[in-house]
Amino acid sequence: MKTQILLKNAKIVNEGSIFEGDILIEDDIIKDIDSSISVKSADVKVIDVEGNYILPGAIDDQVHFREPGLTHKATIETESKAAIAGGITSFIEMPNTNPQTTTVEKLEEKFEIAANTSYANYSFMFGGTNDNLDEILKVDKKAVAGLKLFLGSSTGNMLVDDPDVLETIFKSTDMVISVHCEDEDTIRKNLEKYKAEYGDDIPIELHPVIRSEEACYLSSSKAIELAKKTGARLHVFHLSTGKETELFTNKIPLKDKKITAEVCIHHLWFSDEDYATKGTHIKWNPAVKTAKDRDQLLKALLDGRIDVIATDHAPHTLEEKNNVYTKAPSGGPLAQHAVVAMLEMYHQGKISLEKIVEKMCHNPAILFDVEKRGYIRKGYYADLIIANLQSPWTVNTSNILYKCGWSPFEGRTFKSRITHTFVNGQLAHHNFKIMDEKAGRRLTFDR
Repeated sequence: MKTQILLKNAKIVNEGSIFEGDILIEDDIIKDIDSSISVKSADVKVIDVEGNYILPGAIDDQVHFREPGLTHKATIETESKAAIAGGITSFIEMPNTNPQTTTVEKLEEKFEIAANTSYANYSFMFGGTNDNLDEILKVDKKAVAGLKLFLGSSTGNMLVDDPDVLETIFKSTDMVISVHCEDEDTIRKNLEKYKAEYGDDIPIELHPVIRSEEACYLSSSKAIELAKKTGARLHVFHLSTGKETELFTNKIPLKDKKITAEVCIHHLWFSDEDYATKGTHIKWNPAVKTAKDRDQLLKALLDGRIDVIATDHAPHTLEEKNNVYTKAPSGGPLAQHAVVAMLEMYHQGKISLEKIVEKMCHNPAILFDVEKRGYIRKGYYADLIIANLQSPWTVNTSNILYKCGWSPFEGRTFKSRITHTFVNGQLAHHNFKIMDEKAGRRLTFDR
């Protein structure tokens, strides 16, 4: 017997418009969308949305869920719970775990973990190194989201710093190559300068000086130059400077772009003025930079030069984060609060609801060829969220779901909340309560 759920009286945000209507879910699929849907069967579960908004579930194209090997910080199970509570129904996880995801064998081991524990839909990036081209060539492009290369700021042996190897990789794959761009030589020189002056206890305000605009632009521009030379499909992760936005275009539809860009929540929200109060809790790589950079990133997001909003969710324990500068790791937890942070920016008049959905739902699906997700369409998987835009709540330790137990938004009151999250047609989350059944599935790609 088919399971049916009818969502009534909603404001539906999808494909550039907002319209009032109903959505009928049958098993894992959106069966119907109409201005008014009536059902006769008593077996249909009816949820009155009461004029609140239904959005497609967000697709986060960059997270670090720390499993395997770093599970004192997070696990796929704990962070996928936080993600669905925040309206993210699908995630793409990075390869710098322990062991690293740089062989097909290790990739499949991660898929097995996720199949048993993930509350959200999942895929993984395959990691490139200076010496694993043979493994890269084994990867089935229909089975994984893409290839991740660290051109700056990585652990272990994942920094790809051999120019010949880099060019060979760019020439050898037609997968989306996602890159972290910071020039290590520039950063190393800056760090040595300030260590000589301060030792390990460098003022956190110098983080964006050490990991500078110059370091970011130099690396990003080189990656783009190489992509143009080789014809590679390049996606530049987490832009942090206004200067970098000049490297990208809005004159080509996303489906036809060969070079694309992402911005993360923290680079749209914080600036270097916040280091005084937030300290190492907002230490990220690339660094949060100036308010001018933040404004320029938002402008590029709105005009189409930047294509995707993501989180770079990268939790560490508070004990780790509270260390002095050189010992405090970069990264922070964001998946649970990303969508509501963007909704707060909507309330501030900075971005429309339609644009949020475009950048967090539609565009990641287009960019990575995600099959039948990212939109509210008949026949698509029913990954949906209900958002009440007038239901304030404050982030505190009692409602934070990350395993690390803290958030850079702690103490912040958001006007909006995600009341319901549906993953593959199942109610997976309701008002901070996570349902018992894990509804997440492996993402598939239409390539």
